[in-house]
Amino acid sequence: MSSESNVTEAVHLSIDGIDVAVPPGTTIWEAARENGIEIPVLCHSDRMDPVGVCRMCVVDTNARTLAPSCMRECSEGLEVETASPRVLKHRKMLTSLLLSEYPTSETPDDQTFPKQNLLTDLGKEYNLIDDRGDVCDSNLQRLRALKSEEEKSHASDQGIERRAVDKSSPVIFVDHQACILCDRCIRACDDIQSNDVIGRTGKGFTAQISFDLNNPMGESTCVSCGECASVCPTDALLHKVNKKSSLDVELPITSVDSVCPYCGVGCAITYQKQENQIVKADGRESPVNHGRLCVKGRYGWDYTHHADRLTTPLIRREDYYPKQGLSTDVQSSVSGKRRKPGGIILDEHVYDAFREATWEEALDLVASRLLSIKDEFGRNALAGFGSAKCSNEEAYLFQKLIRAGFQTNNVDHCTRLCHSSSVAALMETIGSGAVTNVFADVQNADVCLVTGSNTTANHPVAATFIKEAVKNGTKLIIVDVRKFELAQYADHFAQIRPGSDVAFYNGVMHVLIREGWIDEDYIAEHTEDFESLKELVLERYSPEEASKVCGIAPDEIRAIAQTIGKATPPGGGGSMLVFWGMGISQHTHGTDNARCLISLCLMTGNIGKPGSGLHPLRGQNNVQGASDAGLIPIVYPDYQSLSDPAIKGKFEKAWGVPLDPEPGLTVVEIMKGALDGTIRGMYILGENPFLSDPNANKVRRALANLDFLAVQDIFLTETAEFADVIFPASSFFEKTGTYTNTDRRVQLGIQVLDPPGQSLQDWKIICELSRRMGLPMDYQDVSEVFAEFASLTESYKTLRHDNLSESGKLWPCPDPEHEDGTQILFGDGFPTNSSRGRFVACGYEPAKELPDEEYPLVLTTGRVLQHWHTGSMTRRSLPLDTIEPEAFAVIHPEDMKRHGLQDGEQVRVSSRRGEIVLQARAQASVEEGTIFIPFHFREASANILTNDVLDPYGRIPEFKYCAVRLDPLSAAAETEGSGV
Repeated sequence: MSSESNVTEAVHLSIDGIDVAVPPGTTIWEAARENGIEIPVLCHSDRMDPVGVCRMCVVDTNARTLAPSCMRECSEGLEVETASPRVLKHRKMLTSLLLSEYPTSETPDDQTFPKQNLLTDLGKEYNLIDDRGDVCDSNLQRLRALKSEEEKSHASDQGIERRAVDKSSPVIFVDHQACILCDRCIRACDDIQSNDVIGRTGKGFTAQISFDLNNPMGESTCVSCGECASVCPTDALLHKVNKKSSLDVELPITSVDSVCPYCGVGCAITYQKQENQIVKADGRESPVNHGRLCVKGRYGWDYTHHADRLTTPLIRREDYYPKQGLSTDVQSSVSGKRRKPGGIILDEHVYDAFREATWEEALDLVASRLLSIKDEFGRNALAGFGSAKCSNEEAYLFQKLIRAGFQTNNVDHCTRLCHSSSVAALMETIGSGAVTNVFADVQNADVCLVTGSNTTANHPVAATFIKEAVKNGTKLIIVDVRKFELAQYADHFAQIRPGSDVAFYNGVMHVLIREGWIDEDYIAEHTEDFESLKELVLERYSPEEASKVCGIAPDEIRAIAQTIGKATPPGGGGSMLVFWGMGISQHTHGTDNARCLISLCLMTGNIGKPGSGLHPLRGQNNVQGASDAGLIPIVYPDYQSLSDPAIKGKFEKAWGVPLDPEPGLTVVEIMKGALDGTIRGMYILGENPFLSDPNANKVRRALANLDFLAVQDIFLTETAEFADVIFPASSFFEKTGTYTNTDRRVQLGIQVLDPPGQSLQDWKIICELSRRMGLPMDYQDVSEVFAEFASLTESYKTLRHDNLSESGKLWPCPDPEHEDGTQILFGDGFPTNSSRGRFVACGYEPAKELPDEEYPLVLTTGRVLQHWHTGSMTRRSLPLDTIEPEAFAVIHPEDMKRHGLQDGEQVRVSSRRGEIVLQARAQASVEEGTIFIPFHFREASANILTNDVLDPYGRIPEFKYCAVRLDPLSAAAETEGSGV
């Protein structure tokens, strides 16, 4: 639009004598603020639609009325006075009325984080209260006395108790008496986070905010995202100070803009610190989260201050061989003990196995031992596990060390355990393993399909965008083996049988093809091999046949297909965005599952346009970036072929050494090699395979069988207990680096704290070890590392630390100086040899281990909202561990009855690989015959039970399906424990 048309369409008015021009639809409040004029508000926030409840923002206009500036739009020729005598008199009176019931000069019992109180600030401005909060206005004193008598009268007549404080939430303090009923918290909960927990209850004097119709906050369905406390204009809702932080109101607070260290959403956060301690986290504006946070992002940063932090290098004592790792009787060692919140149960003697060492001694020992193994057994006797928790720079350096220093491609990380099957399918069908659109574009989707993902628990901020889209008209389809919170928003919820995804989606595609609800033109112009898929699904997967496998009624399969087909008609401009998680990928048929989702989008033309695309939600904060940086055994950085001579030559020139063209081993294959003796030495950075890998008993034996193991981490993890040398590393908050979120957005994480003790930043440790192994790595800072990595890629080649800006850039980004990057990929074709997307026909195959008489139930695993990965961080966070402290199994109430169990009872769950003891929770969120267990809990590790059989394409283990048995605990069994 030209500047001339902008001037023509502008609305002209005056505010406090200043002539201004604003776009049509601008409110007076917005126009004033844009011109440096502040109008006080209590109920309004620029993050929410105005409601005009408080009337504090009224202004004088030439229309002779006091108008609420947050609601009133600017009009041509309007004259506004924001602080006329009439306006100031109104505001002072309104402030007096609000302060008449406000608890001045009172401090909450719990220590809370200080914030700006808009109401008391107005009271001081109008000389109603002094700096201490004491009333200094005689009229207000009389008004407070009258209100006090009125309150006593109401309470006496109606038997009503005075509104009280609510301390039940571990993270938020509620003072109902300080509430002015502005509804900010309600709208933040409903409109921003879409959690719909807070409302109002009572009338008149008894009116107050409520949680789930008047439950205490801590006993409601509140998910502790903290949005309500962040928008509260008074002290009615306050963030509690974390007990691990020593907040000193006399000391200055410094703010540092960074990103969240948890899931792949990558929320933008401002951390507030005093000296070398974080004391608070706030969401900040970004295309990723628009200021929203979940409970982990807002409150789960205190693990970095935990007393368990490793602060000096450790070397295993000679008298502690052979390595045993965990106690052989973990269950009995913790049975009957009360673990303090924010603490991990460790064998009390585990630290005795190690002695402190200098960095020189530890680094020299690791280098010499790994080099001796390489000399004696060959380079492929070595392997490395990197981490998706580390930065792009650290991932790049780590894989460079393994490939060029160890001279093997035996390098992998946790993407193997989450989305390797998704990447395999995406690379095969569309030539790229990345998402094709950002999650926030769900706002433009006519249909949103979420499958195999408990998004509200695993990617809670992304879930807020999905819920918001549904409220605005997007049709939501949920397909999963469990019913979770997001299903409440769904037009269709299909609770399929575990492992039946291929049959279900083939049934849906059968209906789409049969009814002609496919995009024939798109298929002809942009795809290949459609006929083979068409033949398979039409011949074998009618809704009736698919129903026999997946358990969804044929008519419901037809209805879901109709929702997709009718909402996204060929040439009709409709769109569908598909999200999936590890419920799709973590199967022996995980690649087939992803192939089906890709085919569903290809046949309906739902790639390469707004509101459409394929989005495997990444689990950890840098899974996408670690994969981009080459932390996988089959490709160089940016997914470049190991075997292509030109590519291999490029990396050999950059790194100065010859490279192995043969693919390396994956995570599970490396563990198998450690067990059979072909892998002799390992270097593990930030990974905890003892808890994250399947069949943990086998992992234990494999780790114990290594000739030498070096572990680099911030805590003495379960895996580190097997180490010969432990390097004390830096937490996310103690280093600077880039992280690539699930959207492909490359963001800069800024150092907030100094590492504790002698611990060092991870990239520096890698460089020091590499130098000792004969591969010099000389960088001034991590920006130089990023520059080297980016120069060897196409996706990152235009990016630098100094052009990422406060909100990062999407890759690819042709012009990072002026653009945000490419949001939607593949509108003009695919990066395949034919430039076409490929259909891959997949028949249903059952899981490799089915229930039988001995093990009649199916186990599926996953996460809970408050915890993350193996719990080494979140279980050391006091708020998070307080909310969800105990391992549990979700069991259908009918299965509980059949086994004679009570809700909350301790039970034993066994598979062919081991057994664990944990609390039973009766919930109908799972179907009969299915058990769900989170994998975060060391004392009842779900991966003791899981099957390590692999998907043949993605080489990913079958975490989501194995046969188990459920047994009550006898008194004797509870005493003895189950063992590991």
